[in-house]
Amino acid sequence: MAVMALVTASFTNIYITQPILPVLQAEFGVSTVQVSLTVSAVILGIVVSNLFFGYLSDKVPIHPILLTGGICVAAAGMVCAVTHDFRVLVGARFVQGLFIPALTTSLAAWLSKTLPGKRLSVIMGTYVAATVLGGLGGRLLGGWIHPPLHWRYAFFSASGLILVTTLVALFVLPGQTLEQKATRNTTESFLTLVKRKDLFLFYCCGASGLLMFSPIFNFLPFRLAGTPFNFSTEMITLIYLVYVMGIFLGPVSGRISNRFGGGNTLVAGSLILGLSFFLLLIPSVMAVIVGLLGVCAGFFTIHSTAVGLLNRKLVNSQGRANSLYVLFYYAGGWLGITGAGFGFEYGGWNGVIYCVAGFLVIPVFTGIVEQRASKKDKG
Repeated sequence: MAVMALVTASFTNIYITQPILPVLQAEFGVSTVQVSLTVSAVILGIVVSNLFFGYLSDKVPIHPILLTGGICVAAAGMVCAVTHDFRVLVGARFVQGLFIPALTTSLAAWLSKTLPGKRLSVIMGTYVAATVLGGLGGRLLGGWIHPPLHWRYAFFSASGLILVTTLVALFVLPGQTLEQKATRNTTESFLTLVKRKDLFLFYCCGASGLLMFSPIFNFLPFRLAGTPFNFSTEMITLIYLVYVMGIFLGPVSGRISNRFGGGNTLVAGSLILGLSFFLLLIPSVMAVIVGLLGVCAGFFTIHSTAVGLLNRKLVNSQGRANSLYVLFYYAGGWLGITGAGFGFEYGGWNGVIYCVAGFLVIPVFTGIVEQRASKKDKG
């Protein structure tokens, strides 16, 4: 529970500005692409530092990593809350991204080292559900719980939450076990882990998943604020409640993967995601809601399944392997938001959908390969 609480608090900080992008754009007088940096800068920071913290989590006990990460993320959040300079805001968001892996990647590695194999897919699904709850909580903080024009209070709340959950985790989590110490000398290098064919497609699967998912929710406020919807910021924020779907699908997808096979689950999630993209092209509130529910269902099924399959194939180097997954994952998210930003400027909402839909081929291909590998193992 302490792990899940800290992961939730960490992800609260990542997407806190997403529902108020139009408000920030008006307040700071910047373009659509520039204001999107308040989200993509965090993701870029995660990409930059993730391998370092993955390496560190295989070498150092988890407590000092958590303490450093919690203090730095909270301090940078306080800077975001008080600054009136857009460049400082983006810079502080980047610093938050740099230290979020200390609270997320290291905890994923700790779970992978601690949990028995049979429970790992389900518990990693629960870990993903915590990331969903955090993402939803950040959006609600930024656009609904605190009024949009008072978005600075949302950063104060998120920083306080990080500090509290970090202290709880430091108090509750046990120290490094003898078994974990024994595996220190059997870790594989990052290059070896990237070259492993049984792992590489899962890294790509995570990258393509967030590449498709992030732009949808990042540019959703602009879609719903314009015609024919003309939603207020509060109404746009309420639409993000479809994110709750991921909270339930995280652990459920782990059970589905155990029962029907990871390959079948990846293909099914991809088909749901593709159909949902089509629904989002329809200028109807009901189509948008159903489409967003489908996007959440498809994405979190793909993400949870890929994380579970990756960790089940690991016997050591959990920190490095999970950091590689997160590196690919957020690199995909950063590329998706940045690329779809130009797609939005040139083609509007349809441009965003067309930019991301082609990447469905990656989880479909990964699912087919996993199906064949599973049949070969059984045969």
